[in-house]
Amino acid sequence: MAASAPLPASPGSGAPAVVPIGLSEESLAVRDWVHDFAARVIRPAAAEWDEREETPWPILQEAAKVGLYGIDMLQTMHADQTGLLMAAVNEELFWGDAGIGLAIFGSHLASAGIFATGTPEQIVQWIPRCYGSPGDIHLGAYAITEPDSGSDVGSLRTRARRDGDDWVIDGNKCFITNGGIADVHVIVATVDPSLGHAGHASFVIDKGTPGLSMGAKHHKLGLRASHTAEVVLEGVRVPSENLLGGEERLEGRMARARERARTGTLEERGSSSALRTLELSRPIVGAQAVGIARAAYEYALDYAMTRVQFGRPIITNQGIAFTLADMCTEIDAARLLCWRAAYMGRAGHPFARAEGSMAKLKAGEVANWVTDQAISILGGWGYVRDLPVQRWHRDAKIYTIFEGTREIQRRVIARAISGGASEPR
Repeated sequence: MAASAPLPASPGSGAPAVVPIGLSEESLAVRDWVHDFAARVIRPAAAEWDEREETPWPILQEAAKVGLYGIDMLQTMHADQTGLLMAAVNEELFWGDAGIGLAIFGSHLASAGIFATGTPEQIVQWIPRCYGSPGDIHLGAYAITEPDSGSDVGSLRTRARRDGDDWVIDGNKCFITNGGIADVHVIVATVDPSLGHAGHASFVIDKGTPGLSMGAKHHKLGLRASHTAEVVLEGVRVPSENLLGGEERLEGRMARARERARTGTLEERGSSSALRTLELSRPIVGAQAVGIARAAYEYALDYAMTRVQFGRPIITNQGIAFTLADMCTEIDAARLLCWRAAYMGRAGHPFARAEGSMAKLKAGEVANWVTDQAISILGGWGYVRDLPVQRWHRDAKIYTIFEGTREIQRRVIARAISGGASEPR
């Protein structure tokens, strides 16, 4: 594009995220290494894969080759006792590009579901199969959402029933990252509809299992380099050992739920393993939104310092300067909320005031606001597809929707701070 106004070159390499609170020297080195990969490999390829709307297999292969995608990186992040490294890594990946970042990180949600629910034997067996090896890359998918069950996770219609020594699963899932192309699907299904969340169970299903197929691929506004599709389950038969956690644990949980129903005892909050997985993932999803916001802020700042109007850079205009100041402040505030929740989750502290939801809510709102302001600062240049700001704005929108909408996050927070007395509708 022949530009008549000075524009930042392709968004530059920037710098790693600030506020290294609590990160060890080793963790800082990992963060910087991920940032370098994002700057050298991800950013130059981002526009192409956004246009193609395809899984960026060459980038995944490069990430696997250097050790960024795979079980080793997962173990490195989980070895960090502060819980902050995973948030920092996600911020840098999504600073590079959100679609490619989710293509790299998407399998982690499946492995998180296995880790949260599975027996030690299942964890050892299935988590490595979500990643494969550099020469044979695998993908994982975590499937909860259904066409008629989004925010209302308790109303899942996918059913799992016993048939001899096997389980048979029928249903439809939608909006599933890596759905239908994954080597390992973690499927959340209802065993006993009368028990709500307590009647749910998670199953691991191998690629190629009869009855498991991909439905329609979703063509999205943003995150277009990440594959999202429906998953169709028609009489999918799996052995009992594919029930995560085992049958004894499932039966015990359902028996306790039936006893609470019989005695009129309120159901324990957070009894669903699916909800626990989402709760602990929310600060990490928030960190992804922070990465998108930071990319847009940095680009807008560079533009404001180089774009000259009426004989001076536009950053000398108070309206522009104050907006950038607010953008920077909001990004740092969102990051700190995400890091607090990530630390609490890793340390086993309960989210008594819904700190995970606070982090995700704030970060999603900040990413949407910051990317919108970045477009305004660039004016017409922010609106054209030749430049990345519009892509960041498209990518940011999903962070007010998935992993719990902004309204669901507010409901969770309201219920937590009121001790359950507030049940907003």
